[in-house]
Amino acid sequence: MKITDYEKVAHVYDKNPFRFEEVETDSDLINLINNTPGSTYNILDLACGTGIYLKHQTETFKAYNIHWHGFDASQGMLAKAKDKVKNVTFVHGRAESMPYEDEAFDYITNHYAFHHFVEKDKALDEIHRVLKTDGVFKLRNINIYGMKNWWVYHYFPSALMEDYKRFWSHDMLFRELSSRGFDVRIECSYKMENIKAADYVHHVANRDISVLTLIDDEEYEHGFDKMKQDIRHDPGIKVINDFSELVCTARKD
Repeated sequence: MKITDYEKVAHVYDKNPFRFEEVETDSDLINLINNTPGSTYNILDLACGTGIYLKHQTETFKAYNIHWHGFDASQGMLAKAKDKVKNVTFVHGRAESMPYEDEAFDYITNHYAFHHFVEKDKALDEIHRVLKTDGVFKLRNINIYGMKNWWVYHYFPSALMEDYKRFWSHDMLFRELSSRGFDVRIECSYKMENIKAADYVHHVANRDISVLTLIDDEEYEHGFDKMKQDIRHDPGIKVINDFSELVCTARKD
């Protein structure tokens, strides 16, 4: 599988307003705190990117004694995160080999990043190792197997093939986590709608959607030109778009 070079994306990543709009208070973290009362909590945002999740949660949960940790494979993304959030311990490295002690964390999150891990089985082994017994691993991602009509694939067809190489299906994720002794729950949401192409053209111009960095430049330019031509011909043109999201919560037994 191809790998997105986030050193090249870091400077434009936060220019996508959708990344901030999608962040909400982590209800599963609330449940963890309510159900396992303790004096302190160690929480890891795995593949923390530019710290968008961490900034929101650290502000929301500031009344609790939480030690926050951010971990990412990109120095450029971590630099952005360090500018954004000050009360977090950031570490650079790969998910397949994390420099933490066994059972170091009460809660591990992974937002829209699991598909980037090259050796996903090793990453899950590491997550299991550094998570405390009864701790929770929460994974959130798009569910590409339920969104073949995503607008990205409409204009950039080979992007779907690249994503098939990167993403696990929900049943594979369920099996792999269960085999490691997790109690797993997966929920998938889905919607289909017509969207205005003009509302999404800035996403293509920004080229921060990871799969757009994996297709070749010729196809990227061709798809972008097609999108702009459609909009010039009809500023209100709509395309069918479906979108599916997966949320996985796994408690370590």
